[in-house]
Amino acid sequence: MKSIAGLWIDHRKALIVVATDKGEETRLIVSKVEKQLRRSGDSPLKGSYESQTVPADDSRERKRSGDLGIFYEAVVASIRNSDSVLILGPGEAKVELKKRLTRDKLGDHIVQVEAADKMTDRQIAAKIRKYFQ
Repeated sequence: MKSIAGLWIDHRKALIVVATDKGEETRLIVSKVEKQLRRSGDSPLKGSYESQTVPADDSRERKRSGDLGIFYEAVVASIRNSDSVLILGPGEAKVELKKRLTRDKLGDHIVQVEAADKMTDRQIAAKIRKYFQ
């Protein structure tokens, strides 16, 4: 039984379409990564106490990296048993996922990594079906 998978990914979510001989299944994985790292509390009124109220940049970056790691692990777990994987997405997440798959010895399952803007769930599923036909 051959299994194919295609996914659209950015740092906020991944929509995964897995097709086997038994049918097609769609999964949505949402990450807990902050949209954009910002220093909260940047105000002239806060004065010299700002450093005590705002977390350090390196601790926020470590949290973001940890959240991304958890997100990518969930995505990898969803496509681990697939024979062929098509990766779509608008930003760096698709390249980061490719590196993660290569590190986990699943890089040879990747058939293509392709840039794609925002798409609806149906458009993603249709593009993946068309690619593998």
